[in-house]
Amino acid sequence: MVSWRGIYFILTLFWGSFFGSIFMLGPFLPLMFINPSWYRWINNRIVATWLTLPVALLETMFGVKVIITGDAFVPGERSVIIMNHRTRMDWMFLWSCLMRYSYLRLEKICLKASLKSVPGFESTTARSNDFAEKNGLQKYEYVLHPRTTGFTFVVDRLREGKNLDAVHDITVAYPHNIPQTESHLLHGDFPKEIHFHVHRYPIDTLPTSKEDLELWCHRRWEEKEERLRSFYQGERNFYFTGQTVIPPCKSELRVLVVKLLSLVYWTLFSPAMCLLIYSYSLVQWYFIIIIVIFVLQERLFGGLEIMELACYRFLHKQSHSNAKKNA
Repeated sequence: MVSWRGIYFILTLFWGSFFGSIFMLGPFLPLMFINPSWYRWINNRIVATWLTLPVALLETMFGVKVIITGDAFVPGERSVIIMNHRTRMDWMFLWSCLMRYSYLRLEKICLKASLKSVPGFESTTARSNDFAEKNGLQKYEYVLHPRTTGFTFVVDRLREGKNLDAVHDITVAYPHNIPQTESHLLHGDFPKEIHFHVHRYPIDTLPTSKEDLELWCHRRWEEKEERLRSFYQGERNFYFTGQTVIPPCKSELRVLVVKLLSLVYWTLFSPAMCLLIYSYSLVQWYFIIIIVIFVLQERLFGGLEIMELACYRFLHKQSHSNAKKNA
């Protein structure tokens, strides 16, 4: 049965994202064509403002408890995060971990396509086992086999540009209920407790060849399988690793203040934007124009990030060409 908590959660996130895109991101779209770096800097901070909302709702309104063990994050460090998946919603629950270490405004998510199209962990596990059989690999019970092509590509490119300091290997586990899809959240099935175990690997400890990097990634997933087996067959925590709870770089009081401010801001923001649209014809025209722009760019270019990348490459090439002429 659909729960009022689930309806409130989904609608609050949707309307916040919808009106935030139009009235907070929309005014800065022209900046993309002038200075993509400034646009990205502003965009990251606006998006991070919204990312605090699901964290605030889950922890403050619905009582979800978050426990983080292992290695600490280094604030401002450039990192690739690899994580197992138990549900389609892991990426959103991860925000509770990242907010405590000031990583929200820098986070970019890459998901396996199977997690987008397959309705549950069990179905995805079946595909993972098929992949293991075809490639002569061990079958897993608690994790999915990593597709290492994307991982090695990202690490190699970032390392080439000297833009990578570490890889954070995060193991996520749910000691009680495990909501698999958005439908479970709509029915009010929120996780009671989420455990994150973090292992930090400095970039100079990773192998340099593609083949060795693939093997390194597979070994991390073998460790995750054993770690999760010990978790679920034991006391359902990661204390057996010998690594205790990590103190966040933000105090829990500061985290609480951020969550409360987020709830107040986004609770008032959407109704305020509706009132603006209702009251002023100029805002109504702006609202319509921005929606048309968002729809057209998605159909013509495939997303704002594609346009942003094209603008960055064009302006970077142009500045490089001008520098050559002046040399």
